Amino acid sequence: MDYYKYGETELKYLKSKCDKLSAAIDRIGMIERAVLPQPFHALISSIISQQISTKAADTVKTRLQKLIGDISAENILNASHESIQSCGMSNRKVTYIKGIAEAAHSGVVDFDKLHELSKDEIIKKLTALNGIGVWTVEMLLIFSLSRPDVISYGDLGIRNGMMHLYGLESLSKKEFEVYRKRFMPYNTVASLYFWALAREASFNESKKPPEK
Repeated sequence: MDYYKYGETELKYLKSKCDKLSAAIDRIGMIERAVLPQPFHALISSIISQQISTKAADTVKTRLQKLIGDISAENILNASHESIQSCGMSNRKVTYIKGIAEAAHSGVVDFDKLHELSKDEIIKKLTALNGIGVWTVEMLLIFSLSRPDVISYGDLGIRNGMMHLYGLESLSKKEFEVYRKRFMPYNTVASLYFWALAREASFNESKKPPEK
């Protein structure tokens, strides 16, 4: 299993930028988040996971791998639409997956060379494909390409973690940008801690006694 790699350089920098985040980092400790280094495989997995639980996504992915073998563009294109759908995917998801596979097969997107492109170039290229939004690409940048400076306003968990840490009731895009600029160039590590803080806030909320 591969994990997102970071260390004292990133932590020391982030802690120097914010006392509250510094305290949270000390409390939470190092975070292990798995990465999938093959971007084509990672993007297909992301589509499978959309709007379903992690357990359900794992089941669908296992069925798909049993059906086609390795998750490759060729294997996806060689399988029928109906057989892939029978793994537990909606018609729309299968269409998206087939489209991604066709883009890889035709060379419209060279997934083996994505790492050579800038963050903005990758977002532009992949969001041109059906079913791929900015958030999906931002997660690919983190959990496949391991880019160091990615934080997503479109991610509810990150926003909730920020609001929890700073005691905010809401978070505008303008306010978010202030934090994004503060934590450059290590926003990805900051994201890991904001996700952890969001889970912490959710856990604390679940432990509150019901109001009388």
